[in-house]
Amino acid sequence: MSLPTWTPDALWRERRRLSGTPWRVVEAQHRVSTMKLADTVEEQALLESVLEDTKPAIPADCLHLHYLMFTPFRYGAPYPSGSRFRRAGLTAGVFYASETAETAIAEMAFHRLLFFADSPATPWPLNAGEYTVFSIGFKTMASVDLTRRPLDRDRALWTDRTDYGPTQELADRARAAGVNALRYESARDPSGGANIALLTCQAFSSPKPLRRQTWRLHLSEHGARAICDFPERRLGFSRDVFAADPRIASLCWQRAG
Repeated sequence: MSLPTWTPDALWRERRRLSGTPWRVVEAQHRVSTMKLADTVEEQALLESVLEDTKPAIPADCLHLHYLMFTPFRYGAPYPSGSRFRRAGLTAGVFYASETAETAIAEMAFHRLLFFADSPATPWPLNAGEYTVFSIGFKTMASVDLTRRPLDRDRALWTDRTDYGPTQELADRARAAGVNALRYESARDPSGGANIALLTCQAFSSPKPLRRQTWRLHLSEHGARAICDFPERRLGFSRDVFAADPRIASLCWQRAG
């Protein structure tokens, strides 16, 4: 669907100042996975250095950032599948985060369930998966807020559960306008939280993560449960929470595991 109203000039006129400390989720195995392949911390460091040399290049304007922050911006390899503001293929990176850890966990729970919707023969995991949830600082004078007027009149496009075409086109035009951050409503969080999409590394205000939490996510035929010990927090997502998405609505909940 075309977006004739939201030209780069129109988006530039709607830019505003925005800052915050949103949260992002990554699998907790991002460092542990190499431990079993090395006998000492020195060997592990060497192994990780060798692996780093095989990965796509880091953009020059991201080199000062912690690896958890610059990873989404690496280029040189095709992006495997499109996401809300990024097209598949050799495309510019996007750092997705949520304004609260709870919204970030809701997004993660949905995408984990989506994996099982696409893999009906895969049994439910016996154990909970462990995730690192970290916050970052960002600050920009050139953001666009899709939840505020006048852009909120196209809310149905920005929150569509399966069609990312309009939002990908919007991101292309936002980049052309010099906009480097987008604030938008989460299409997954049942509490109606908001997400942040950083389009460039210049939007980060700190080179390292600010805070970290460890969450455990358990999936079963009853839905998803997430637990954080510090601070203590429990979230539950029943089978019908994400059912408005047709892919989850057709998910086979009864399976082994």
